[in-house]
Amino acid sequence: MRRRTKGLNFGKQRKKFNVGLFKEIISWIFEMAIIVVIAYTIVAFFGFRTSVVGNAMSPTLKNEEQVLVNKFVYLFTQPKSGDIVVFLPNGNEKSHYYVRRVIAGPGDTVLIEDGAVYVNGELYDEATEVASIVDPGLAEEEITLGTDEYFVLGDNRNSSEDSRMANIGNISKDYIVGKAWFYFTSVKDMGFLH
Repeated sequence: MRRRTKGLNFGKQRKKFNVGLFKEIISWIFEMAIIVVIAYTIVAFFGFRTSVVGNAMSPTLKNEEQVLVNKFVYLFTQPKSGDIVVFLPNGNEKSHYYVRRVIAGPGDTVLIEDGAVYVNGELYDEATEVASIVDPGLAEEEITLGTDEYFVLGDNRNSSEDSRMANIGNISKDYIVGKAWFYFTSVKDMGFLH
């Protein structure tokens, strides 16, 4: 009896399971999962981005400039004087994010007198050159901050809605979203904030 060599062959042998290939595929899937988790963590903590609204932080930050926010840093530390923070006024989630500079923290006293800011009775050492304040607002009389409150001002002091105004007031730590650490408008206009 002669066997056919060409054509259909119903007696095919089953292919053997390739263990090496299977291990390599599982290894790739595992590595991809790790990369996704790391990327998500970086974006969740450091990748938050917001726009500056208005000229309250001029000349440090301009209107519509993009700011990257570190949401992670204040889980372990407290905002300190000079930090540029991003917050929601009174926790109002329907509001845009505000970007302002911390002037004083919990337990400090703040007074604005003759256009200058005094923290704990001493003239505040400004991080940037600012104009004399025309309207001291609520800080016309000495303010004592609570245990989780921060007093913030815009760098453009005479064109800023900040802690001097009753609708903003002292900022609770719970309303601070994070610390602004990097700004960018274009490839030629970007940098770290301090």
